[in-house]
This record gives sequence, C-alpha cells and structure tokens, in this order.
Amino acid sequence: MGSKTKKIKSAGKFSGGIGVRARREYNAIETEQRKKQASPLHSNGKAKRLASGIWKDVKSGRIFAGPAYVLNPRK
Repeated sequence: MGSKTKKIKSAGKFSGGIGVRARREYNAIETEQRKKQASPLHSNGKAKRLASGIWKDVKSGRIFAGPAYVLNPRK
C-alpha cells in the first residue's frame, strides 16, 4: 500500500474514480502551497501558509492575509 501513496503523492486520499489529470493538477497545487513562500514583509524572509488565505511570516512571526494558495504565482 505504501508504494501507491508514494506514486500518486498527496492525491492518494481520493478514491480510484479520480482521473490521472486531476491527480496531477492537485499534486502540483498541493506541493506549491506547502512550500515556504517569499514573504512580502521582508525582502529575504519566508512565509508559511497556515490556512486558506492566512499566512505567517517566519522571521517576524506576523500573521497576515493574502491569496489562498500561493503568494507569488508563476506567470
């Protein structure tokens, strides 16, 4: 069972009825939002996502509101 969750990563919580494309897109969003993002409060600071739209600056500990998933989305 461990090899299945390793292969499909965080999309392993879905049942088998979810398609490959949906799993890949979900994994891409999930891994991007779990990373520490560049903080808008400090030039070299990092921000961690606490909940949807709620972020915490790691350096100063300040909590601020922002976009739901990624602070600076790639274009």
